[in-house]
Amino acid sequence: MSPSAKLAALPCGRRSKWIVLVVWLVLLIAAVPLAGKLTGAENNEATSWLPGNAESTEVLDAQRAFFPTDTAQAVVVYQRDSGITVADRAEAVRDAAAFAQAPHVAGPVIGPQVSADGKAMQTVVPIDIGTGGFNDLKPAVDSLRATAAENSLGMTTHVTGPAGIGADESEAFAGIDGTLLFATVAVVIILLLLTYRSPVLWLLPLLSAGIALFVAEAVIYLLAAHAGLTVNAQSAGILIVLVLGAGTDYALLLTARYREELRRHHDRHEAMAFALHRAGPAILASSATVIVSMLCLLVAEMNSTSGLGPVCAIGVLVALAAMLTLLPAALVIVGRWVFWPVRPAYGTAEPTRTGRWAHIGGWIGQRPRKVWIGTGLALAVCSLGLVSLNANGLSTADTFTNKPDSVVGQQVLVAHFPGGTGAPLTIVSTADGVARVRVTTATTPGVSGTTPPLVKNGQAIFQATLTDPPDSQAAKDTVDRVRSAVHAVPGAQARVGGNTAVILDAGRAASHDNRVVIPLVLVVVLLILGALLRAVVAPLVLIATVVLSYAAALGISVFVFTHLFHFAGQDNAFPLFVFVFLVALGIDYNIFLMTRVREEAAHRGTRAGAIAGLAATGGVITSAGLILASTFAVLGTLPVVAFTEIGFAVALGVLLDTLVVRSVLVTAITMDLDHRMWWPSRVGPRAESPPQVAVGSEHP
Repeated sequence: MSPSAKLAALPCGRRSKWIVLVVWLVLLIAAVPLAGKLTGAENNEATSWLPGNAESTEVLDAQRAFFPTDTAQAVVVYQRDSGITVADRAEAVRDAAAFAQAPHVAGPVIGPQVSADGKAMQTVVPIDIGTGGFNDLKPAVDSLRATAAENSLGMTTHVTGPAGIGADESEAFAGIDGTLLFATVAVVIILLLLTYRSPVLWLLPLLSAGIALFVAEAVIYLLAAHAGLTVNAQSAGILIVLVLGAGTDYALLLTARYREELRRHHDRHEAMAFALHRAGPAILASSATVIVSMLCLLVAEMNSTSGLGPVCAIGVLVALAAMLTLLPAALVIVGRWVFWPVRPAYGTAEPTRTGRWAHIGGWIGQRPRKVWIGTGLALAVCSLGLVSLNANGLSTADTFTNKPDSVVGQQVLVAHFPGGTGAPLTIVSTADGVARVRVTTATTPGVSGTTPPLVKNGQAIFQATLTDPPDSQAAKDTVDRVRSAVHAVPGAQARVGGNTAVILDAGRAASHDNRVVIPLVLVVVLLILGALLRAVVAPLVLIATVVLSYAAALGISVFVFTHLFHFAGQDNAFPLFVFVFLVALGIDYNIFLMTRVREEAAHRGTRAGAIAGLAATGGVITSAGLILASTFAVLGTLPVVAFTEIGFAVALGVLLDTLVVRSVLVTAITMDLDHRMWWPSRVGPRAESPPQVAVGSEHP
């Protein structure tokens, strides 16, 4: 028995299976209380999302010298179309006094200020963000909204500004972990029942994936609490979807190969050892592509993107360990009955050899070149939707799938006050140069006014109000003009931050990440495929097909977002996130298929091996794709446009990759290229001896 076969037999030995089960139970007992603390360890402060080297991030850090805690401005807006009355103003004054007593209010309340047209008022209330990030904003904003609405005298009232928007975002993400967990589990259960058609078998993959999730969350919590790993609501939410989705995929592949080997081996321990020996390399390679692709995100400038990488990599690594040790041990322990009512008895025929996918493979084999050219052209046509891609970020009004109070309030504010009211620029400079910096800022086109500076320990800080809405392109252009002007003030060391500067810096960092991370992921995945398949042509073909699938998925998604969902655009990180997930996860199915095709080609030749590989893996890969697509589609349940877009595009891309690219395009190209697919290796009945079989069994 080869060393790899011996290693594959460890989790399913007659004694070792019990050791594996006990080890995982101990890990679960230790992990559950730690996993429950992960939400408390999340860092949702602005700096956990922003590019670490951006000027706006430096300003956020510098202003802590003036304000001991991070603050966000809430703007309470009052509106009466017939005009603000004396009684209205008196009520707003009383509200302002009450606002000062609201939870987390930090610093003086400013206002009320009546608009120039006399139809609106605004009161600015600074809110202490605290260590909880935007989660700490909601109690304060809820209190402000209740106070303003209680005695409004018929005026309409809203709370907007960065604090109001942050509070509404916090509400949108409230319970995200629980919502995603329960929705994902429900989807996985339904699809596993349909896949296995067994009332019992689905429990083992789901329990194994669930245990993996708890252990992964515990590990990530320990790293966040003691090793400086940054975790936020975004990465914690995607972790749930990824671990359950990818883990179930690996479980499906292993279980399908195990069921196949049970028909060839009388002893279930031997059957599992052989299944692990054959399916293990494909599962390892596919998980490696995901893990390494996620770690490529570490080079991203956006902290939210770079932090997502290690979190997801840890999740997939733990899921891999569970599916290659815990699940095999559990399946062997329970025995063949778990497949009831269709038990794979020893000596029975393998149904996949003459099933639907075998017929599809035979049909493709009659005309492979026409099939792959036609399929490729169809996908290329779908990619044309990319011309409408607008990944320049989303405005405040376009962030939500609904229209919360802060969005309405922002629209009212813009209608009656200077566009940048409530979200000013923040300028930090030396105390000696602040006077010149302030004059320079005030005279820059797009700035309507500045506040008096605050001086402390040789440094100074002041704010500037923009004439345009803070998330508009005109406001971003003003930030660039102000930066150019104040940077030129000798000795002032001026830096410009604030809400608009954050949006601008985040967009530029996302563009940088797209240019750097996407090519890096392609190169890394190409190297992994080359090492796995021991070929040059096959990896290049697989990479090309996955990129084409990604382009088609994006093209269709953008068309749907624009014409059916009526979204205004895409988030800055949308192309990168979709690319990483689709390439890393989509290449999984090509790995599952091509490793089996290569195995079969060694005995039958490449053309026949492609048909046999498709017949053997078609059903399980389709089931895996449906489950993974459905788990990512769960992201669409959140009332946040960015999550809806990512969930939809990844789900669509996985389905395209599963049903079209892998089953039709790759199979057709493999048949057309024949033995040339494996160049420079030689794969065929005469080129390779039959592969060694685990635990003394023989390949039929």
